[in-house]
Amino acid sequence: MKTPNAWADRSDLIFRSLFSLIFIVGGAGHFGQHEVMLTRLEGSPWLSLVNSVASPSLLLYMSGVTLLLGGIALLFGFFARQAALLLLVTLIPITFVIHIAPDHVGPLLKNVAIMGGLIHFFVHGPGAYSIDSKQQ
Repeated sequence: MKTPNAWADRSDLIFRSLFSLIFIVGGAGHFGQHEVMLTRLEGSPWLSLVNSVASPSLLLYMSGVTLLLGGIALLFGFFARQAALLLLVTLIPITFVIHIAPDHVGPLLKNVAIMGGLIHFFVHGPGAYSIDSKQQ
């Protein structure tokens, strides 16, 4: 039986792959479920703040592109630290606007946990089996 350390490199790839799916699927959802997400955003107690920044639809498309491209970059470990930082900076306002609302504790804590994973990748890099690790 292999020791846990023998699985360390594989766990980098598994963690990065599974973790990136939330951004890839979520980013794609910003396009495929655009109207549903706009309706959810309209129910936010922070809608006036969102409207003061830009069109909610435009922001939804922009965040979708960011989540999708950042998730793909993270998946392959390509500019992974930068992708993690970009995803973190994108996730913070999304979390604030959508999940700091009554009855949203579960989704709020999910996003907080995801932010922890992004901080991990920003600090430690993508790990083994990544494009970034091949360039070192």
